[in-house]
Amino acid sequence: MRRSAILDAAEAVFAEHGYNGATLEEIAERAEFGKGTLYNYFPGGKEELYEVLFEERVVGGLSAVVEAALPDARSLATPDEARAAFHDFVSGLLHHFEANRSVLRLYISEAPRAFNDPDRMTMMVRLFEGFMVTVTRAIARAMDAGALRPMPALPVAHLLIGNVRGLLMAHIASDCLPAGIHELPPLVPDETADFITTVLFDGLLARD
Repeated sequence: MRRSAILDAAEAVFAEHGYNGATLEEIAERAEFGKGTLYNYFPGGKEELYEVLFEERVVGGLSAVVEAALPDARSLATPDEARAAFHDFVSGLLHHFEANRSVLRLYISEAPRAFNDPDRMTMMVRLFEGFMVTVTRAIARAMDAGALRPMPALPVAHLLIGNVRGLLMAHIASDCLPAGIHELPPLVPDETADFITTVLFDGLLARD
């Protein structure tokens, strides 16, 4: 119970202030515990709190989405089956982040830190490895079945996830701008998943 309350408080503070601006004092105050209690549960302090949050609430949430949408037992043998499965995957990601905006901000804010810190980048790659393996395996299965064109599966997985991440980043940026500047359509998970999968599966070229 205490551990969860501390993580809830840390998630809110990191989302509001970023890693560098967050302090253990504010996290402790938000959680209504003393700093000593925080160290009892997270001896590594702010860094450990951040890593646990990232692993459990960012990576853990994404892994739950991919396991629900793209299990090995799901058939990807036809183009329609593949489209439906990856639509469910994209929609699941969007629903997850729409329901957990502070988790989304945590996810987005980690990238610049990782690019400037090789150890942190290694940690991120390790944490996301299982998630990426599952997505890549599903893409490879669809390709092997003839539902998708044969291409290197891992770059396709990065392309799919990158499209979702890019759109989410644009919405986060748009939230910070005055009304009327760089406005995007509302992020409605199922409709946005339709848009992303249509672009990926059908392309942008008009067809007769």
